[in-house]
Amino acid sequence: LEQVAASAPSAEARPRMQLRHLKTILPPQEGIAKVTSITWSPNNRRVAVVTTDRVVHLFDENGDRRDKFSTKPADARGAKTYMVRGMAWSPDSSKLAVAQSDNIVFVYKLGTEWGDKKSICNKFHQQSAITCVCWPSEHPHEVVFGLAEGKVKIGQLRSNKPLTLYSTDSYVVSCCAKSDGNGVLSGHLDGTVYRFVFDENGRGALQSQVCQHTCVPYALAWGESIVCAGNDQKVVFYDSDGVVRQNFDYSGDETEKEFTVASFNPSGEAVVVGSFNRFYTFSFNSRADSWEQASVKQVDNLYTVTALGWKADGSRLCVGSLCGGVELYDACINRYRYRGKFEFTYVSVSTVIVKRLSTGARIVLKSHFGYEVTKINIYEDRYLIAHTHETLLMGDLETCKLSEVPWQTTGDDKFHFDNERVCVICSRGELTVVEYGRNEVLGSCRTEHMNPHQLSVRVKTLPVNRAALALAAEQGVEAAGEDIKKIAYLVDLQTIRVLDLDTGVSAATISHDARIDWLDLSLNATKLLFRDKRRQLHLYDVLTQTRSTLLSYASYVNWVPGADVVVAQNRGSLCVWYHIDSPDKVTVVPIKGDVEEIERAEGKTEVIVDEGINTVSYALDEALIAFGAALDSGELELAAETLDKLEMTPETEAMWGQLSQAALHAEELQIAERCYAAVGDAAKARFLHKVVNLMKEIEAETGQVALGHYRVQAKLAVLNKQFKKAELLLLQHGQIEDAMEMWQELHKWDESIAVAEANHHPAVQQLKANYYEWLLQTHQEEKAAELREREGDYETAIQLYIKGGLPAKAGRLVLALIEHQEMPRHTLETIAQALFAAGMYEKAGGFYERLGEHPSALEAYRKGNVFSAAIELSRRVYQGQGVVELELAWGDYLIQTKQTDAAVNHVVEAGAYVKAVGA
Repeated sequence: LEQVAASAPSAEARPRMQLRHLKTILPPQEGIAKVTSITWSPNNRRVAVVTTDRVVHLFDENGDRRDKFSTKPADARGAKTYMVRGMAWSPDSSKLAVAQSDNIVFVYKLGTEWGDKKSICNKFHQQSAITCVCWPSEHPHEVVFGLAEGKVKIGQLRSNKPLTLYSTDSYVVSCCAKSDGNGVLSGHLDGTVYRFVFDENGRGALQSQVCQHTCVPYALAWGESIVCAGNDQKVVFYDSDGVVRQNFDYSGDETEKEFTVASFNPSGEAVVVGSFNRFYTFSFNSRADSWEQASVKQVDNLYTVTALGWKADGSRLCVGSLCGGVELYDACINRYRYRGKFEFTYVSVSTVIVKRLSTGARIVLKSHFGYEVTKINIYEDRYLIAHTHETLLMGDLETCKLSEVPWQTTGDDKFHFDNERVCVICSRGELTVVEYGRNEVLGSCRTEHMNPHQLSVRVKTLPVNRAALALAAEQGVEAAGEDIKKIAYLVDLQTIRVLDLDTGVSAATISHDARIDWLDLSLNATKLLFRDKRRQLHLYDVLTQTRSTLLSYASYVNWVPGADVVVAQNRGSLCVWYHIDSPDKVTVVPIKGDVEEIERAEGKTEVIVDEGINTVSYALDEALIAFGAALDSGELELAAETLDKLEMTPETEAMWGQLSQAALHAEELQIAERCYAAVGDAAKARFLHKVVNLMKEIEAETGQVALGHYRVQAKLAVLNKQFKKAELLLLQHGQIEDAMEMWQELHKWDESIAVAEANHHPAVQQLKANYYEWLLQTHQEEKAAELREREGDYETAIQLYIKGGLPAKAGRLVLALIEHQEMPRHTLETIAQALFAAGMYEKAGGFYERLGEHPSALEAYRKGNVFSAAIELSRRVYQGQGVVELELAWGDYLIQTKQTDAAVNHVVEAGAYVKAVGA
């Protein structure tokens, strides 16, 4: 890894904030033309300046004027006698609030690009003059302004109505927002300073008087501290409770005039206070916990400083004067350049601007906790790692996403950047995963094996399916795709664990019988490839928890970039699995040499093979790869079009099946119908065709998207064999007959009858009669008998059991009834004969006994080898006649079945002693 490191200077040698003049962006006038307001847009791209001519000038970040527009009076027919008292950009940089002395605040919609159409989107009329305005960054739909009558109000953009935050009895001379965007201050003519916090530590809004300043606080700002200054030539720093922290007294300087304006830089660690022909810079020393005067900028003929504006990244400062001039200054503590590639500009101890010199791309590296950035590393010319004493900052120069997490540096931390969305930190036997753009640890796990080849992280967001989009549209919310955040790592050399980073729950644990030297997850983390030291390649399905061996020897293996396609080398063969869900379907290409890498660019995928003297490229089937990529990105229509162009082979047939499942999951029914038709599944294709037609009918009737309609969802539930869900959907909407019909179409008459009975349907009896007739017609005598048995028609049930070849069930029913009622003799005889014919001799003998047909009972017992019952019957009915023969037969049977010990007793009872000795 290429690494560039920069360390901040020591506390003793640390330079202070320096302001260097860059250019004059608005030249001064001969007379008084006061600059009344300067404000930079939060996206750093525009700065708005207004003077007493009531024209708003818009400059780009380099100070070049690109646009301007005239403000409008409150009364469109009135004269322009007002002044613009202040301006503030919205947090998204698309709107500009303009506060005017003619009792109105206009909010102009300017867009975010040069040339966007301008319009007035909000107006807030008041009863007295507007004196100041600010826009807290954490409240994009609420602009705060002060009035001459002493009130501080908030303009709500959504309702276009103003509300009073609080009222005082003194003219509001100044207001400002806190650097964190969650509070505002107002300064008043009587010297009081009031504070309003929108949310005080979760306790709701809080308003209070902060302090009583020694003069009118014309210069008021809120950063690391609250600074107040005015015509007594003193700059006073207060804490958030109004206690004086420091006082800089310049009243002894005869050349010093009154202080007119103050502004903190975005980090809140430096503040500029304007005066006559000069402005002061104060810096906060976090180690000494005190404010220090950093510099005094003396500019002759500047006259009074009337407006200040910091660029949102803290690298520029605009200074406006009484004569209408606006000067642009570069602001920084220090600046470094390394290897001609990057430039680091320290605009405060906790904020660094990192600039790529080749493209001019910039990212603001800032500690959200205000900690001092002590060291910056750059890996792979893209990934930033910055250290503070308490935290670790990570950033991606391409996506401009930053993260900051609490961290104690050990000195031997290692960083992996294989996944573009996360940074993996390896430190002292623990892996920590941080997602760029989130100021928290995504997940962590313990392992001693931190080789990048034995570690795989997958973090991505799945595309939103059509059903979710339709539901979100109905609810008026934005649809969000499912997040996949998983890591696969080695618990020990023979055990892999797949961990869900979001929940901390183990998704799979794979034990192997050999040392594992390589592993990698698929794009969606549903499959895991791993290879052991014997070079055997295995595939593990995380969802089904099943394992399969792909190759007995693999010298090279990898996923094709951006697709779930596997490429592996087995000695002289190149093996490609275009459809990894079917591991037995592999494409084999003979090669000479060793695979070096897989290249995929410009719609072409090639495997690079080193053949010693030459390097040969083997092209893969881009259509099959494109199918996998389209399926993964949720472009199901494109996936279907890709398969349409291919011949039907076992491989493409499997892909059609995979696409059909994905289409059903995404509820893209037309694509699913197309898939089933392609593979010849006419039943499902016809069913889906009916559902699609139903959707068209519903959309024609209602004019709304029909996918979420209960009838469509019930059909889909049937397709997915979720019959109870379909029944519940129909019953919830009062469609009892539809629910009954659904069960009947599935030939589940019992459930249909149950629905009818539960809802007291009048056709219950007719339904039962139809069901009974259908059972008889389809020769389902058993179910017909059960139906008659439930209804109490036992004789018919018995006959049906016998007719259906189920004499045992008929016998069970008779035995249950015979205790309570007399059964016809012919019924018992029929059952006994049927049992005998079916080989159920013991039960047949029992029935013959009940009928008094003892010879038949004895014959049944003997034929069924039920000798105990036969002997008992012989002794009870025939006074023991034939018992000897039965005992001897019993003994012979036991000898035949190898139960000689038991046989001896019965042979002895029969008097066959010789046979007993032989046994």
